[in-house]
Amino acid sequence: MLEKFLPRIEFDSYEDFKENYKVNAPENFNFGFDIVDGWAESEPDKRALLWCDDDGNEKTFTFTDISRMSNRVANMFAAKGLKKGDVVMLILRRRWEYWICAVGLIKLGVIVVPGTLQLTKKDIAYRANAANIKAFVCVNDDYVCSQMELARPEAPCIENIFVADADREGWINFDTEFVKYSDKFERPTGENATKGTDIMQIYFTSGTTGMPKMVCHNYFHPLGHIVTAHYWQRVQENKLHMSVSDSGWAKFGWGKIYGQWICGATVFAYDMGKFHANNLLAMIEKYKLTTFCAPPTMYRFMLQEKVEDYDLSSVQHWATAGEPLNPEVFNRWEELTGKKIASGFGQTEGTVLIANYQWFESKPGTLGKPSPVYNIKLMNAEGKECENGEEGEICICDVDKNPPVGLFVGYYKDAEMTNEALGSGIYNLKDVAWRDNEGYHWFVGRHDDVIKCSGYRIGPFEVESALMEHPAVVECAITAAPDPIRGQVVKATIVLAKGYTPSDELIKELQNHVKHATAPYKYPRIVEFVDELPKTLGGKIKRAQIRNEDMQKK
Repeated sequence: MLEKFLPRIEFDSYEDFKENYKVNAPENFNFGFDIVDGWAESEPDKRALLWCDDDGNEKTFTFTDISRMSNRVANMFAAKGLKKGDVVMLILRRRWEYWICAVGLIKLGVIVVPGTLQLTKKDIAYRANAANIKAFVCVNDDYVCSQMELARPEAPCIENIFVADADREGWINFDTEFVKYSDKFERPTGENATKGTDIMQIYFTSGTTGMPKMVCHNYFHPLGHIVTAHYWQRVQENKLHMSVSDSGWAKFGWGKIYGQWICGATVFAYDMGKFHANNLLAMIEKYKLTTFCAPPTMYRFMLQEKVEDYDLSSVQHWATAGEPLNPEVFNRWEELTGKKIASGFGQTEGTVLIANYQWFESKPGTLGKPSPVYNIKLMNAEGKECENGEEGEICICDVDKNPPVGLFVGYYKDAEMTNEALGSGIYNLKDVAWRDNEGYHWFVGRHDDVIKCSGYRIGPFEVESALMEHPAVVECAITAAPDPIRGQVVKATIVLAKGYTPSDELIKELQNHVKHATAPYKYPRIVEFVDELPKTLGGKIKRAQIRNEDMQKK
């Protein structure tokens, strides 16, 4: 399938890859027809999805299964009055219904909005009204369904609500309903046909301040994930790949559907209820996965268990994204498995932007090198490109002249915000990094997270990485705390490992550890122990919330 879209698949070096990688994007590209149906036609028995859950249920779907079931879904939604350009939200966790539902909607031209289980009545009503969402498909979860029912009177745009594999009053049972419709669905033509530039998907960002933004991706977006899947995650055709993500987040699109299916890999979906590191390790061993990707937090918690008790030898490539990976986690994982973890970096607004690829060694703590899809530069405060060793904000350039395949195309129904982000031709991620003499990029922190203390600029990631080297620390967040003399001082908010308890002695030990691991002025003058760190629904640490709470304590 790759040869349909890539003039060249193999490259001799990173420089060759960066210079010569190109994507041929057909004007009317549609993931449902061109990838799912394409595989079903060429290899009818090719396995697309292996799904299981904590209750011992297991299902296998071929591309033919996905093709036919998604056709039924498209016909069902069309019968309910949905058409090209309408909007549907899916709150389906990791249920297998997500894949057939998303593909069916993509075929129909209906915009897909992923949603998470934690959304409240207020969240649902806001999203429904902001995007004019006409239907919801939800997992059979009492909390999700109750919040949906409470929100519905405040969102008159909602016409239908579906629940997966359940009978609930006032809801349509998705599983028994879609099978009533034909498994044949002709590709729409004329004004009903989709173009690559049409909006395919909207993600509501999980910002820590203000209302969520509606990030729009077009039908070309899945093609941008070829780099994500083939060159960074290194998925293999007909082999099992697992990315740990709820369907409500962009990471699901990164790792559980688009690039993986374009490459012909089989997606392994473990529909876990609550995350338990031992259960995840057992699944990797049981199903003999070939490639694996998870956020750094999950690697950290797996390392709290006896990783050596599990046979993980089937995994040929480990990857991570979501937040930068601390060197201590990188080194420990390599000691236990014999393989390095390849970091990838990006945002909801794009595909993988910077990553560790096969042509160079993955180094602990580095983001890697830029994807060939994007013209990435580090820009200083004067708007000039940074020299090696100089900190700057990560920017994607030339987005107006040559829009990269995979990058978002704007914010839904907000021309002013879209112009502010993309109108200059430079999209600024507001993430600070620096580049070494070999071209590796090293993360410093979000623009707002960089600490200014007594004239020094301190990046939180370096201090967090130093603390992570200490066995007492499972997770930590470094933030700026107000100080009457220095303006700001470094504060560490720490989750302790099993067997450790808070004490003044431990605080001193951790402070001295940082002084020896990095420049002494970077050590945390304030240390606070907590049971868990505040996080966004997507799992990222809410450093802004910690800062704001400290400001209120002044």
